[in-house]
Amino acid sequence: MHLREILRIKGSLLITIAPDGMVSDAVSIMSEKDIGSLVVMSQGILVGMLTFREVLQALHRSKGSIQGMRVDSIMVKNPRTIAPNVEVDELRSVMLEHHIRYMPVVEDAALIGVLSFHDVAKAVLEEQAFENRMLKGYIKDSPT
Repeated sequence: MHLREILRIKGSLLITIAPDGMVSDAVSIMSEKDIGSLVVMSQGILVGMLTFREVLQALHRSKGSIQGMRVDSIMVKNPRTIAPNVEVDELRSVMLEHHIRYMPVVEDAALIGVLSFHDVAKAVLEEQAFENRMLKGYIKDSPT
């Protein structure tokens, strides 16, 4: 299964924030939208990713306060990206190897979506369930 297929099912809604945005606003957006990451965009270009991991690390470093903290001070700058024609198993390997929970999908220098480890797990589970149904159907209908 290609990543493009997962994005087609998931949808390509992107929730973004500017690098000069406030981390407190980012936390509010992430909480209200029930998401674990925000794409950081500047003039239509992907410049970073902000996930709950960076927020928690910032909270720890600053002894529990993110007041006045800007997104660009804690975001992952120039995050690793992946193409939509890549197979899901390759994405899983990259995510596991590099401890990445949210991966921007880029085509022709344009961001077309973000896939989370949850999205990948769900897609794999659905693909396996489909294959199981097909195999069971084949076994049931096979000649004796």
